[in-house]
Amino acid sequence: MNERKKSRQLLLLVLALLLVLASTAWVTKGRSSASQLARIDHVVDGDTVALTNGRHVRLVQIDTPEIYFSPECYGRQASAITKRLLPPGTKVRLLSEPATDSVDRYGRLLRYVVRARDGLDVNVQLVRVGAAAPYFFDYRRGRYARLLVRLGLRARARHLGLWGRCPGTPWNPNAGVSTGAAR
Repeated sequence: MNERKKSRQLLLLVLALLLVLASTAWVTKGRSSASQLARIDHVVDGDTVALTNGRHVRLVQIDTPEIYFSPECYGRQASAITKRLLPPGTKVRLLSEPATDSVDRYGRLLRYVVRARDGLDVNVQLVRVGAAAPYFFDYRRGRYARLLVRLGLRARARHLGLWGRCPGTPWNPNAGVSTGAAR
């Protein structure tokens, strides 16, 4: 009888341990898509910001024209718009996108950047005004993909931002935006 009781206790202990591990994994997973507060140090370019803690954030699911190395049409303007939206010291909420990696190959966090004071999603706003195009790296479409596509197509139809200033810019949300050489 003692042997049976010990086996039953061991089984209950193992089940309890599995239950604890499963609940811990669920909580951890929930936190990975949760938001975190941060403060903007400066805007690096149209789709990258530096935080006061030293980390860099690449705004996920969008792309702006380049301003470094091979400057592109509308790159400086897109960067200026991001700087107006996120001046130094701005408190932001960083939201991860479960459909994408959490960090890119350069070590930048991949996040939606939402202003804490008014809830403005900067990623979405940049597409809305034509400063950015939707960009689904590796064909991975996140939670705002349909909204980003709709707003991008509207900006393009209305010739807003890069869509008006950089004629011939191709529409391809699965590739980074390519506006051509800076003018």
